[in-house]
Amino acid sequence: MTDHTRPVLHLSDASLTLNGNTGPVRILQDITLDVQKGETLGLIGASGSGKSSLLMLMGGLEQATGGTIHALGQDLTAMNEDALARFRRAHMGVVFQNFHLIPAMTALENVATPLELAGEADAFDRAQAELDAVGLGHRSGHYPAQLSGGEQQRVALARALAPRPAILLADEPTGNLDESNGAAVMDLLFGLRDRYGATLVMVTHAPELAARCDRVVRLRDGRLMEDQTAHEAAE
Repeated sequence: MTDHTRPVLHLSDASLTLNGNTGPVRILQDITLDVQKGETLGLIGASGSGKSSLLMLMGGLEQATGGTIHALGQDLTAMNEDALARFRRAHMGVVFQNFHLIPAMTALENVATPLELAGEADAFDRAQAELDAVGLGHRSGHYPAQLSGGEQQRVALARALAPRPAILLADEPTGNLDESNGAAVMDLLFGLRDRYGATLVMVTHAPELAARCDRVVRLRDGRLMEDQTAHEAAE
């Protein structure tokens, strides 16, 4: 299979079972799914359906307990934690609902950190350009506690996209924002995705966000129930 036809993400019978207080808990069961280059995929379903866990498997933030997961042709299930961390740093950007900014670092330092870890000599210049791109160039010297929720999420978005990742994973990126801030962040997310050509996988509860995706996958009780275009899902 050539690079042009090979999916960016390929999951084959991927499962996740975690140990709970009363024994094993099956979080995800037999997920088989392909995501193509440049595609935007929305993961939808009720709370507890396994959406975020599936996103974590795709990012190598959780290790599958069954099946295989390939990203950019590499087998994530065969990698140890160090190898997964290096792979993520080189190829993935992750945006969380709770921002996950480092409190003791300014907005500029937060965005520059992944670039520095990647050995980029112009990390701070690139970070400033990314903050400019999300409309926060004037707040680069502020710490997370000095920023609103919407501003913190825009910093997190700049940090995720600064290394130009091939894959962008977003877990309820507007979940902690009011409607206007959420809409602004989503416009930025899709705009930056288009500019950099990243493949975007997004967990969301919001129907209007799912409708902006090329395709949506619905999960129920850890299983993939529906896989359809966003237009089909809206009908």
